[in-house]
Amino acid sequence: MTEIGFYHLTRSTLAQALPQLLARTLAAGQRALVLGSSMVGLDALSTALWAQPAWLPHGTVADGDPDLQPIWLSAEPEPLNGARYLFLVEGAETDRLNDFDRVFDLFDGNSPEAVAAARARWKAVKAAGHSLAYWQQTESSWQKKA
Repeated sequence: MTEIGFYHLTRSTLAQALPQLLARTLAAGQRALVLGSSMVGLDALSTALWAQPAWLPHGTVADGDPDLQPIWLSAEPEPLNGARYLFLVEGAETDRLNDFDRVFDLFDGNSPEAVAAARARWKAVKAAGHSLAYWQQTESSWQKKA
């Protein structure tokens, strides 16, 4: 079963936290699919990724060939770039979790609705038999809570 980590954002925004996780993904020699619920939100993330001091090469369907993109931002769960790591953002969900080695579910801990939705996703993937971890932001890093 797929290893799924839930990342509870409490001190930074998605646009601030995601680049660090993607940089680690690339450093590990992996490709990533960032699955969002809308292209509008993903376009904003793309802009934030280009503004990072670290080089995070990425693209969307508007950019052409996904094979050339180590990070692919999409509203569709198909890993067109060969990604083995999936990042779920903006409450995105998919039934294709087994297509990936690792899944990162990032959610806004300052939104009661986002926290409730993440709890529901946790229960569903736990019932499906996936290996789960829960990470919460601290003042300086991430702390594994479960």
